Amino acid sequence: MDTFVTQLLEFLNVELTVLFTSALPLIELRGAIPVGVALGMSPLHATLLSLFGSMIPVPFILFTIRPIFNYLKETKMFHKLVHKLTHRSMSRSGRIQKYGVLGLILFVGIPLPGTGVWSGSLAAALLDMRFKYAFPAILIGNIIAAVIIMGLSSGVLELLQ
Repeated sequence: MDTFVTQLLEFLNVELTVLFTSALPLIELRGAIPVGVALGMSPLHATLLSLFGSMIPVPFILFTIRPIFNYLKETKMFHKLVHKLTHRSMSRSGRIQKYGVLGLILFVGIPLPGTGVWSGSLAAALLDMRFKYAFPAILIGNIIAAVIIMGLSSGVLELLQ
């Protein structure tokens, strides 16, 4: 019984590590899938967990970031940070502005630094994109990125064996 509990806790520990890693800004599923594979998960399992974890912050960002930014703009301490984040997100959102939902899918789906779920959600919120369009677009883009990263992670595994 003791070994079963130990094995279960070790298994959950790995899964929670992947889940929480994928929810972090900058790392997202682009980093969480390789982490899961490195911790012994199958690429598919790591991908599914990472997909779920990386989508957790999206509704919170889409619904709350504008009021939070508006409040923080009024403070001396965070005014520059909010301006920098807003300017950076808007400068990278040209494709989203030009192509709308399709641009958001491509922006999130291309696994490059600074083009993930967090940046896409922030850009969608700042561009006043409605949730019913933004969330599915971010999900589809994230699935595209997940498939690409899973393929790369699987390819690296093949090379190492």
